[in-house]
Amino acid sequence: MLIQLAEDLPAYFYDVFVTRFDFWLVFGILAQLVFGSRFILQWIASEREGRSVMPLSFWFLSIVGGLMTLVYGFVRKEPVIIIGQGLSTGIYVRNLALIFRERRRRLGREAEAASTKTR
Repeated sequence: MLIQLAEDLPAYFYDVFVTRFDFWLVFGILAQLVFGSRFILQWIASEREGRSVMPLSFWFLSIVGGLMTLVYGFVRKEPVIIIGQGLSTGIYVRNLALIFRERRRRLGREAEAASTKTR
């Protein structure tokens, strides 16, 4: 069985990556690279801080990579990708909205505190 698998695997990969090679395959691979790069970015930011952090750019890469993967799913008519990336991208956008809302609140509190000190 393992020998048969070892013999069939090269033909499978040839079919997937060579026979089916087109613009959308390249686009899909690029989408996955953009999406996956967010984890490398998060890891580097966490190492620099010495603790686990989620940089703002993580969410932007999530949205861009998620939307690219969603487009790929629509073009390839892949319901699993469409459902997964459609829901996930909405969550990424919501996280950004929460982050920006918190920043506005913090800036408002800081401005209020600064104006109170000058009185």
